[in-house]
Amino acid sequence: MKVTIESKKGLKTTLKVFVDKKIINEKIEAKLIELSGTVNIKGFRPGKVPVEVLKRQFGKAIYGEVLEKVLKETSAKALEEKKIKTAGQPKLDLKTYGEGKDLNYTLEIDELPTIKLQSLENIKFTEYEIRVTEEETRKKIEDISKNQSNFKDKKENEIAENGDLVVFDYNATVENKKFEEGEGKNTQVVLGKDLFIKGFDKQLLGVKKNQEKEVVATLPNNYPKKEFANKKANFKCKILNIKKPESIKIDDDFAKNLGAKDLNNLKELVTKQIQSQYKMNLDALTKEKILNQIEKLYEIELPNNLVQQELAIITHGLKKEDMEKNKKESEKIAKKRIKIGLILNEFGEKNNLKVGEQELKNEIEKQVQTMPNQQKQVLEYYQKNPSATASLRGSIYEEKIINLIKEKSKKTKKIISIKEAEELIKEQHQAHTHSEDKEAKESKKSKKTLKSSKKFKKIRKK
Repeated sequence: MKVTIESKKGLKTTLKVFVDKKIINEKIEAKLIELSGTVNIKGFRPGKVPVEVLKRQFGKAIYGEVLEKVLKETSAKALEEKKIKTAGQPKLDLKTYGEGKDLNYTLEIDELPTIKLQSLENIKFTEYEIRVTEEETRKKIEDISKNQSNFKDKKENEIAENGDLVVFDYNATVENKKFEEGEGKNTQVVLGKDLFIKGFDKQLLGVKKNQEKEVVATLPNNYPKKEFANKKANFKCKILNIKKPESIKIDDDFAKNLGAKDLNNLKELVTKQIQSQYKMNLDALTKEKILNQIEKLYEIELPNNLVQQELAIITHGLKKEDMEKNKKESEKIAKKRIKIGLILNEFGEKNNLKVGEQELKNEIEKQVQTMPNQQKQVLEYYQKNPSATASLRGSIYEEKIINLIKEKSKKTKKIISIKEAEELIKEQHQAHTHSEDKEAKESKKSKKTLKSSKKFKKIRKK
């Protein structure tokens, strides 16, 4: 095999590969001999079929199989010999080939750029810790208690008021005719929440236990039986019980019902939950600032095919006019993502970072724990979707790289309040929105300038 560089321009390289026909013939002969020991042909004993007979009958198929294998092996060796890292699949172009002929082909390659890693000592980031006050923890626990269902039976002569839970059976008709799903037993409605059918629970205000009440309500437009959607229905209701909300005592028993050991343990858990909630957003903010600093350290020529692939992902599902409208911003985002991805990958390779199978299993287990009732579905999802597993592996790999960068950078620890955390997150959100608006305005301005330019040209022609 002989490999030469035919042309090189930027990250585009074309390799010329020559494979002597002797190598291909030897592989064909070996395949024919292997075949002769297994194939059965009428008129010949098993294992005694002449090679020439096999060649006449199976020659083209064997050549095709051998050619495919030779191309795969030689193209890999060619890239290895020239120490080329490809960005995507090379484009192969057969020049000369055929039985009894030398093999000549070219490989058109988009190369990955060479990245010389720079020092991280000037990269700065802040690691935030959230300070949660006792008052904030207490308020959160009170909010949790308000969402716990706790009702106490009202006396028989007491009427239903907003906030009360009304339990009833009903039979409904549309135009005096019964319909499927027009009957309910032990239906429960909390008055004032309007969660059953719009306007329904208002008509139950003032009812008493054992009373019969007729309610008229319009069935929603998404009602399962389309023929009854948006039609008025008469509900004959039998009130079975009325319960009033009862405040829950926040004590050790309340804490145990929520899975904590006692009230103090619940306070600890809620405090950690609040910290975790904000820390996730702040860590994302910190990561973004680190990546922005790293991106500015490098000037890299980017493989166009990778940029186009990323652009296709960004614009997937957009209408053609929206794609054109946001083309400049989409290309900017695509280039930034590819650039950062290449830099991070170089960090990972140079520091020999890998994601082990156990790390992958541990991450899947974390997800299972957040969805305890869907363990089987989560496991099946990753088993049946290799792309999802690959994506998860990529996320773990990126996280390991970011952690390595943090170790080598300048860290500042800062303890902040919930209010300060919210301000930081809000500022970041506004910065993103402002950036998007600015790009949109610039795009609009450039179109206006272009329009004026065209108008000016028309005047000059006159």
